[in-house]
Amino acid sequence: MNCSNCGHFNDGGKFCVKCGHKLQEGAAVSQAAAASEYQPQPAYAPQQPNQRVRQAKKVSKSFFSYFAEGIKNPTATAQAAGESQFVNALITVILYALSIPIMLYVGWKLLLIQFVRSMFKLPIISEELAPSNMEDFNTGADLIKATDINSIIHFNFTDFVFKQGIFIFIGLAVIIGATYVAAKFGKVDVSFKEFFSRFGTFLIIPTALLLIGLVLAFLHVEYFSYFMNFGLLSIFLVVPFTIASFKPSGTNGLDRIYSTLIVYVVITIVLTFIANGLGEEAKTIITRMGNSSELNDLF
Repeated sequence: MNCSNCGHFNDGGKFCVKCGHKLQEGAAVSQAAAASEYQPQPAYAPQQPNQRVRQAKKVSKSFFSYFAEGIKNPTATAQAAGESQFVNALITVILYALSIPIMLYVGWKLLLIQFVRSMFKLPIISEELAPSNMEDFNTGADLIKATDINSIIHFNFTDFVFKQGIFIFIGLAVIIGATYVAAKFGKVDVSFKEFFSRFGTFLIIPTALLLIGLVLAFLHVEYFSYFMNFGLLSIFLVVPFTIASFKPSGTNGLDRIYSTLIVYVVITIVLTFIANGLGEEAKTIITRMGNSSELNDLF
């Protein structure tokens, strides 16, 4: 302890060894308590797992389990889907919306080749073509597959995928909203979150078809377009399945056949807008291809 008179540090005792002044016991007690409370901090503190990372792992694990069960038992999983599955259903809708533009971005060259090849097969054209022309086309098609034309014509991934993905997501939201309104006219007493969860669960199989097509597009397999078409057209089955899965609370509501037909009209309008948007993107690509000096030098 330190002497209050001269400040000399003493290991113990009642008097200072330097000046003989009586040491204060209260100061000794307080200094001893302070020394006992002091705990040296470790040089390295173990880092705790990030709360957001743990939450993301939890959500992803729940979604994969939900998605797998929806493929194995779609009807039972959809009927059991309540408001608690809203997040999983929302993820499914987002995957559905994004997989289409990603697939088109990856496989648009294959679609272009398929289109030209189908034009060559038309009787009015094929009769006037020599076999060598088709051979030249196949050679050119192989060259197109092996060339990274996206970098030549500056086809931006982010601009195309996210713009079209948001556009398709809005279209899906309109379809789901129209289906919910039709179900309400049919005297179905259900909250929007529960209805959305069931619709999203029935959307699992169409989403799985699109994801398979996406993998095939990355592998440059031309059959990816069939999976894309099946995934798009499957939306016409999701609507009646969702409406039919709910029991109406009354008998004087709108008949399910008419409510389904009304939603089909909405789907047709939405798909028309989506097709027009994709068509404008296709025109932009073709224009860039025509104006690209690098591409002209390539061929």
